Amino acid sequence: RSHIPLSKWLMAAYLLCSSKKGISSHQLHRTLDVTYKTAWFLSHRIRHAMASPVGLMGTGGAIVEADETYIGNKGGKPKRAGHGHKHTVFALVERGGKVKSTHIFGPGKTTDGIKKAMRILSPEAQVMTDDARWYRNILAGYTHESVNHSKGEYVRGNAHTNTIEGVFSIFKRGMVGTYQHCGEQHLQRYLSEFDFRYNHRASIGLDDMERTREALRGIEGKRLTYRKLG
Repeated sequence: RSHIPLSKWLMAAYLLCSSKKGISSHQLHRTLDVTYKTAWFLSHRIRHAMASPVGLMGTGGAIVEADETYIGNKGGKPKRAGHGHKHTVFALVERGGKVKSTHIFGPGKTTDGIKKAMRILSPEAQVMTDDARWYRNILAGYTHESVNHSKGEYVRGNAHTNTIEGVFSIFKRGMVGTYQHCGEQHLQRYLSEFDFRYNHRASIGLDDMERTREALRGIEGKRLTYRKLG
């Protein structure tokens, strides 16, 4: 029922899927010859389509890296030392497999949000983290190793978080260099976009067209209205 021509929907999906660090609504507006408002709405609906469950991670004893990062500024709060004024993003990535990123927000402690996000971990998973204190309690019962970044330790055998740090690096370059501004209510959709491109990356045999087809398949059964985006 969209008033936007199908050809422009297809081009927008292709551009979002083929641009490693995303494409801004301003660029879509110029490329597709639509209004900025239309381009913004269209891109968010495609991101919504990109969101998909990843299933259990770490089955069969596969290695999963877990880490958190901080980005942006919560509601214009004054900047201060630490991360209290930033948005918290937590992610799990299975080496050679998929990534799942979660915006941790709302009432409760950060550790509560991380514990909830870790429900997709298989009991068989081997989990690698940095030396943040909360992982010791959350991962009790798992095979868990950590590296102590504060003491200059980054790799010890299989123990490292280099994979997830690479994922965060691409995400941050895209958010700072391409998107620049992101409201708290939209952050999870941007995470879904970057997760989708990683989970359908060229190194596992998917090209831009196949990635676009997968995004279009994800539209089925989903609807995001402008009012909900508010």
